[in-house]
Amino acid sequence: MPDKDHTVQHYLNLIKRSRRGKFKVYIGMSAGVGKTFRMLQEAHALLRNGIDVKIGYIETHNRKETHALLEGLPIIPRRKLFYKGKELEELDVQAVISLRPEVVIIDELAHTNIEGSKNDKRWQDVIEILEAGINVISAVNIQHIESLNEEIKAITGVEVKERIPDSVIAQADEVVNIDLTADELITRLKEGKIYETAKIETALKNFFKNDHILQLRELALKEVASQVERKVETEVTRTSANRHEKFLACISSNEITAKSVIRKAARLANYYNSRWYVLYVQTPRESADKIPLVKQRHLINNFKLATELGAEIIKVENNNIAKAIIEQCEERKITTICVGKPHLSLIKIILATNVFNELLKKLSANDIDLVILS
Repeated sequence: MPDKDHTVQHYLNLIKRSRRGKFKVYIGMSAGVGKTFRMLQEAHALLRNGIDVKIGYIETHNRKETHALLEGLPIIPRRKLFYKGKELEELDVQAVISLRPEVVIIDELAHTNIEGSKNDKRWQDVIEILEAGINVISAVNIQHIESLNEEIKAITGVEVKERIPDSVIAQADEVVNIDLTADELITRLKEGKIYETAKIETALKNFFKNDHILQLRELALKEVASQVERKVETEVTRTSANRHEKFLACISSNEITAKSVIRKAARLANYYNSRWYVLYVQTPRESADKIPLVKQRHLINNFKLATELGAEIIKVENNNIAKAIIEQCEERKITTICVGKPHLSLIKIILATNVFNELLKKLSANDIDLVILS
């Protein structure tokens, strides 16, 4: 018999979800693929069909073809703010909620709002609008998705600062990929349809290299395929075993390794549409009075990252790390453990063999998979 409070909460969640606006996201591999253009085309089609659609925020980047599509579309005036002596403009969330259009178009989902805004990020503005019962169509480039941050940096050599949690994309009712071949995108760039002439040569030598575009295109296609698969599993194949998967990402106080494990575990959990946890086992040598402040800061930042990506944080004190991991697996019915590749010398690995063997035996006995992430 299900717990009464749990049943009530589930019903309340269903009611809340039914009142929430529908969320559609266009994803592209880079700037210039045509996300904004497609959103404006859709706005015109909705308008022709009698839907009350309004433009909340659109960034045309002075592209002639895109700018021309704004003609005839009702635009909600932007909110003006003064920042460091300059007048800047932001999405007016309150105006959108007050006007209550059936659909609002909001570009640049990963945008960081001006200091002093109610929300730090535009995706938070969008969530607020959705919760007010208004449907939203938005767009984002693949490089802005949090769990892909390290892969994007490895491909392009650039660390993208403006990022959105994967959970935002997971909330979308519909995710659409705007795709171009590498040759088509480079042609658009050379024709001046993406950046002004002065920036074209630099872009061709950096972000818009053919191999970069191909890899970003692959990531965008995989992301959308993953979201479609999630939708199929939740709405079509209701008996799927994937929903029973539970992941446990085990991290240490090593900032770089932990961050990598968290992001990769998030991708796995996202793919399987599963609950996941991040476990940190605090040994006596890393107790509050012994651990260096810099490591404490790294841990706090990594816990924050994991939470943003949808994990539940588990912090336990134990001298035996293997035992602590097994206890959590048994308690939470974990199916897969994710750990980072150990950065140990051969002698340390040999000395730790008994502990590792103990862990492997217990995992095998409980049918738990172990994934070692590079």
